[in-house]
Amino acid sequence: MKHWGTQMKLRSASQEEPEINLTSLIDVILLLLVFFMITTSFVRESQITIRLPESESTADTVVEQEQLEITVTVQGSYLVNGRALVDARPETLQAAIRKVMSDVPQGRATISADAGATHQAVVTAMDIAGKLGFTEISIATVRSTAPSR
Repeated sequence: MKHWGTQMKLRSASQEEPEINLTSLIDVILLLLVFFMITTSFVRESQITIRLPESESTADTVVEQEQLEITVTVQGSYLVNGRALVDARPETLQAAIRKVMSDVPQGRATISADAGATHQAVVTAMDIAGKLGFTEISIATVRSTAPSR
């Protein structure tokens, strides 16, 4: 077998790197972002229904605008002065209370808990408010419509 001195070059001298076009990927992500922004429902205070526990006491609890109000929902989530928290962890509740402490007079807080909320969620709210220096903690109730015994 004879070799002729020439070799075939199967590969070209300059190899080009493959390029990924990201324009269509960015378009899809932007479209998804717009879709989720339009379809997401935001929590509004008017949509959260709290069924307060009943009391036969004649004392009226009035929530003043400048005092701290902690709301506990039936699911165990918290609202601080009408603003929903991202989760129900005690650390998140404590951070939210610290954030609004400068806007409210020190020492007065009202807890509005749903009648179906767990005792643990209410006690956690009371405990955190107490640790942060709130000494007057009221629990909001509604007057019982049932006749007294």
